[in-house]
Amino acid sequence: MAQHTHRVRVYYEDTDVSGMVYHSNYLKYFERAREHFIGPDELVRLLDEEGTGFVVYKAELTYKEGARLGDQLEIRSRVEAESKYRAIFHQDVYREGTDIQMVEGRVELVCVNREQKLVPLPQSVIDSVTALLG
Repeated sequence: MAQHTHRVRVYYEDTDVSGMVYHSNYLKYFERAREHFIGPDELVRLLDEEGTGFVVYKAELTYKEGARLGDQLEIRSRVEAESKYRAIFHQDVYREGTDIQMVEGRVELVCVNREQKLVPLPQSVIDSVTALLG
């Protein structure tokens, strides 16, 4: 399964008093990576034109090694459609340019309309992700 890579630098605001990334900030890194994976313009279009947005249904993270202030990280994302309603993003954090896995993540997303009702994954997203991952 092909992957998308998004680079992140650890800033002071991301860390706790010990200089380590605060655990919940990895979810923010994952969110940014997914936004770039799908495309910021497509997410805006989906919301404005189709009234469709993504919400996190479930998230699991396993912490293996902490990142520190100033580290350069890579969020490596792979996606699969579990059904026509759910996409599973496998998102892992690595030190930039290495195979040192720091955090292992699995985030399940569903789509909802403006009334917060479950709707199928947009075909445009399925098509673009399929094309990206070949």
